[in-house]
Amino acid sequence: MTNTVAIIGRPNVGKSTLFNRFIKSRDAIVEDEPGVTRDRLYGQVEWAGYRFTLIDTGGLVPNSDELFESAIREQAQVALDEAQVILFVVDARSGLTAVDKDIADFVRRASKPVLLVVNKADNDQIEQEGVEFFELGLGVPYGLSAINGRGTGDLLDEVVSHLPKSPYDYEEDSRLKLALVGRPNVGKSSITNALLGEERSIVTDIPGTTRDSIDSVVKYYGEEIVLVDTAGLRKRKKVNESIELYSVVRTIKAIARCDVAVVVIDAEQGFDRQDARIITEAVERRKGVMIVVNKWDLIEKDSNTAAKFEQKIHEKIPMLDYIPILFISALTKQRLTNVIQVAKSVHDERNKRIGTSELNEVIIEAIASHPPPAVKGKDLRINYIVQPQAAPPVFLCFTNHPDLVPEHYTRYLENTIRRHYGFMGAPITIVFKQKNKIREQEHSTRTM
Repeated sequence: MTNTVAIIGRPNVGKSTLFNRFIKSRDAIVEDEPGVTRDRLYGQVEWAGYRFTLIDTGGLVPNSDELFESAIREQAQVALDEAQVILFVVDARSGLTAVDKDIADFVRRASKPVLLVVNKADNDQIEQEGVEFFELGLGVPYGLSAINGRGTGDLLDEVVSHLPKSPYDYEEDSRLKLALVGRPNVGKSSITNALLGEERSIVTDIPGTTRDSIDSVVKYYGEEIVLVDTAGLRKRKKVNESIELYSVVRTIKAIARCDVAVVVIDAEQGFDRQDARIITEAVERRKGVMIVVNKWDLIEKDSNTAAKFEQKIHEKIPMLDYIPILFISALTKQRLTNVIQVAKSVHDERNKRIGTSELNEVIIEAIASHPPPAVKGKDLRINYIVQPQAAPPVFLCFTNHPDLVPEHYTRYLENTIRRHYGFMGAPITIVFKQKNKIREQEHSTRTM
């Protein structure tokens, strides 16, 4: 399973600031105006060997009849249903309010671990004044300041203590798992049904029909392959139902447990930033990735149409040109079986290992023809390279100054590896480590 933590609280208590602190970015809009976070945001947090999905919700006003606030309440309920741990955020400076008491009743009904977070406790005196929050009956309050980081580490320690011992605590399944992901109404369910030869998922023309992830098994020349048909990802500004937001986290979970992410694109809609975001999610998780352009039968084409379509995709994701692109039609079953064939090839590439001697012959020759540059007056030397891991493939380079290897040279080494060995659809990681040194601070990681 993939762990999920939800942030809940009334408007303007600093939920989005805490969210940004934990995911180390500025993804959530932070303003003093209540209600800025309208839809649930999500991000990935890594702490103490754990990785979990963090959900930021809009400000709750539990008993309001106002339509907008009612929608936020529904979205918050969806987040509570999905989460293993709930962070209930209150404001140390404003003190305990009637709305806080209502929200406490709301989260208590979830019957899940609830950590009471007293935000804006910028110093010991303010934190001590937060004893009034004991009245909520949710245990010891955690005083912290999301804006400057005070006390956030202790809170994260407590969060992961409530998560399963293994961040991915599910029964190991050796079968190839393919996650069909993409925007709503691009044909993911139609592809699943066509591959299975039956109506496994409900298929309509209404975007968002698939509300949940549905696992199916297809037999391919005697081999069982698991298909994960997921609810489509949608741009937040177009989401009208809270249940649609639920599908976002479910899609992330499907990518987290798959071997190969099959990113489905509508040929008529074309490739946009939302598709790129989905692909980036899969690449960051080091999954195999392939692109399937569905509804190709609806496109007027000539001999160059497919090549032009591929070129547009590569222009938008230039560093990911190793991802294979397949043009199909679920309706006519054109090239449909190729989806499985290509996915299996990507899976094989992701599991491939290269022998050390063979690898060093290639890399040493590449280094000799294009030596690493001097950085900060220091000459860089790469002594040798090994592949200690596959699925996902990891390459370890021993060098005299691992922290100084520039990004463009890392890219050069990756391109050299791909030119000789392929790794089609498989993101690779190149790690630089100082020769004969094992201390953690003396090596850095560059991922592609």
